Amino acid sequence: MIMNSPQISKEKNLQKYSNIVAHKIHNGFKIVETNDSLPYSVLFREGKEVNNNLNFLLFCATFGLWTVPWIYISQVASKPKKILVGIDEDGEPFEEKCYME
Repeated sequence: MIMNSPQISKEKNLQKYSNIVAHKIHNGFKIVETNDSLPYSVLFREGKEVNNNLNFLLFCATFGLWTVPWIYISQVASKPKKILVGIDEDGEPFEEKCYME
């Protein structure tokens, strides 16, 4: 049985961390703060504007069935998001939500 050396494992975890950050940037997040010695990054995405006129038309066309997605879009998906991506004490990459000020 061949054991992975700590250096190879550390490089794999750094690569996972980099992939997570790159994926978040591709999805519209921007880096607000970063620290390469720990490593961690704080990413932020602006809220999206909801087209209520279109949603109202969909609401009417579906006889009210569009209510649940409309509420979700208005209350959850349109809010600004701030997340923290980093590597924990065990060397594993993690991602968690940050509370907005």
